[in-house]
Amino acid sequence: MTRTPWTTLPTDDETDRWDAVAEETGRLLATDALARDRANAEPAAELKLLKDSGLANLLIPRQFGGHGGHWSTGLRAVRILARHDASIAQILSYHYCNQASIVFFGDPSRWEHWFSASARGSWLWGDAVNPVDPDLVLTPDGPGYRLNGRKRFATGASTGDVTLVMAAEGEAGARVLASVVEHDRDGVEFAGDWDALGQRLSASGSVDFHDVAIRPEDVLGEVGDEPYSTLVTPGVQLGFANLYLGIAEGALARARELTLQRRGAWLLGTAEHYSRDPFVQRVFGELLSRTAAVEALADRWNTRFDRVIARGADVTAADRTEAEIGIAKLKVVATETALDVAHRVFEVTGSSSARSDVGLDLYWRNVRTHSLHDPVDYKKLEVGANYLTGDVQPITLYT
Repeated sequence: MTRTPWTTLPTDDETDRWDAVAEETGRLLATDALARDRANAEPAAELKLLKDSGLANLLIPRQFGGHGGHWSTGLRAVRILARHDASIAQILSYHYCNQASIVFFGDPSRWEHWFSASARGSWLWGDAVNPVDPDLVLTPDGPGYRLNGRKRFATGASTGDVTLVMAAEGEAGARVLASVVEHDRDGVEFAGDWDALGQRLSASGSVDFHDVAIRPEDVLGEVGDEPYSTLVTPGVQLGFANLYLGIAEGALARARELTLQRRGAWLLGTAEHYSRDPFVQRVFGELLSRTAAVEALADRWNTRFDRVIARGADVTAADRTEAEIGIAKLKVVATETALDVAHRVFEVTGSSSARSDVGLDLYWRNVRTHSLHDPVDYKKLEVGANYLTGDVQPITLYT
């Protein structure tokens, strides 16, 4: 039995079309990315670009009013945007996974309702699911519930049209339910407390729920451990890897611009310009090669994720484990490569590139901030333990 709307694989035409859309959207975002980072304001205009471009509706099946795109296409769009504005790329990446909860946790009879409403409004989906916080609580109230509690790091909630909420049913918390809450529902309060080193426009502040009414029709379904539904977490981690890869690619492109703009050459060198200095060329060669290796692995797992998603309810625990471990390997090398690239590009761009108005620091600040989401050492543990003993980590919203 297949329980998924994503049963096909993308064509070259689809990939080319949406790569071009993401490139144009990224180009528009790049014009003032540094100024917006400094202002640290909510990204309202930037998110309108995502809606107007069609990227918000990319993964919604055509029969429900969307563009009928595939996961690999959306992940490539995240990567491309991250070269120019990693905060907006993060919001888009989370949006795809939050929106897909319609399928992962929802009854197929309700897919048309949720997807069609989302497509009509070009909804962006934020989340309140952070598992390291105390659970939000759903208290039974008539046919529905009352939602209370706080979630930190609620990416996209303050700027999204709707928020995906995961909350325990009752004080005992026997079940966790996924629900959808619109931005302006009574009792929803956004703290506006996101002020981080990087990813400053990712709208990742806290959200409080004060006796928020949750109607039966707001509930998508139970968050369980069925293999297909739990693919959402490898999907999230795959989005992270594409985000980091895009940041590395953006840092290299900006460093190339700055290197070519430099005057002259190092006084003790023999080259006539920095771009011809063998030490500069060596650094670029090393960083480009390592980034290309991450790109190859990311492309491999973007494609394989399409294939496993296409199996729907036929996905087995073994399939899920294979995706988890493969994507964990990618997450490790994407994290460490992007961090290394984003700080070592300063070696070839010189002291002038450290000026605040140049903004080369933005790439490092962004990847350093987001890569703290969950410890990369635990991803190494996942991979190593599985290789040595066959152990699989407990399924969580991190594994």
